[in-house]
Amino acid sequence: MGKGKSKKKWKRRLLTVSLVVAGSLLFVAAGLFLAAGKQLGGSASGERFERMQASPNFRAGKARNPVPTDNSWGLAMMWETIKDYRGGHKTEPDEPPPIVRLTTEAFAEKPTSGLRVTWLGHSSVLVEIDEKVILFDPVFAERASMFSFMGPKRFHPTPISIDALPVLDAVVISHDHYDHLDYEAVVQLAPKTTAFYVPLGIGAHLEEWEIPAEKIVELDWWEEAEVGEIKLAACPARHFSGRSGFNDNKTLWASWAVAGPEHRLFFSGDTGLMDLFERVGELYGPFDVTFIKVGAYGRTWPDVHIDPKEAIVVNEMVRGQLMMPTHWGTFNLSYHGWTEPAERVIVAAERTDTRVVIPKVGQMFEPANPPAVERWWPEVPWRKASP
Repeated sequence: MGKGKSKKKWKRRLLTVSLVVAGSLLFVAAGLFLAAGKQLGGSASGERFERMQASPNFRAGKARNPVPTDNSWGLAMMWETIKDYRGGHKTEPDEPPPIVRLTTEAFAEKPTSGLRVTWLGHSSVLVEIDEKVILFDPVFAERASMFSFMGPKRFHPTPISIDALPVLDAVVISHDHYDHLDYEAVVQLAPKTTAFYVPLGIGAHLEEWEIPAEKIVELDWWEEAEVGEIKLAACPARHFSGRSGFNDNKTLWASWAVAGPEHRLFFSGDTGLMDLFERVGELYGPFDVTFIKVGAYGRTWPDVHIDPKEAIVVNEMVRGQLMMPTHWGTFNLSYHGWTEPAERVIVAAERTDTRVVIPKVGQMFEPANPPAVERWWPEVPWRKASP
């Protein structure tokens, strides 16, 4: 056989193999998207889409950060991330960390101070404030993922079932990532809450999940809504969004300020550091308690995920009087040790005289009389060089 015929035959085989591989990958991708089902949510259209287009926080159909972020992601950055993931940090506990189990009866007696907090894990926080009950970023799923069979799995069970929760005056969502917006939880919570308060665009997800339109309140940054005498304000955050596996930024993300007749609180959601938090403090602070993200940080995404030291800074900027760290201790979402966020918060708080509270999951407390900080997590080596 001549060299020409042999070369053509080799090219045909290579083309065949390439087509088979490409077809297989497309088949797998299609299967995964079908498995995701309604988890992906919906897309904005009609009046919702027109409102988003008119917002100063959207450009060319995509939400934009108030302070630009470094979106560069080349081979060098990818290699640095891989090295960090191979750093040998203990990113998950050997056994479930201790939690406090709750029942409906736990909420029968009202808080004596008028403000009580219950951490449900990760960024899920239940707040009883001035006779209203507000639930932030409720995630009850076993995995923070579009799939039930893969993705970050929770370290501990939920401390309470959705059925056992008290009647809710509001469910507040910070953004549409899976560790903050749980499809099945939203559907189950719909009969228990008066309304869902979400950043602009996320209403399309909720409508896809058959949440009644009258129960959806969408807010742009700096817009406000009222829950009785309590004011809910959607404030800027520095992050991104998307549920398809791509950061398409088709919906907005937000932090939230809550101002009642007697008490105030701040919920950071996911964010990077920015000076605009000082404006939040000027408009809505000081806050009796702040819930600020401390986990899932790394040197390869500093613009959109604050670390524990920066969380203390944010608390100071918004004028928080007591800070509770969130976004840690439930899911493995980064390459740092799973207890490191709490340890670093303690160090940073001591250096700045910041009052912090670090409850167990399910532990109830009143910010007027918070429990002392106790290390309920195991002693795990962590990088102490940079607090």
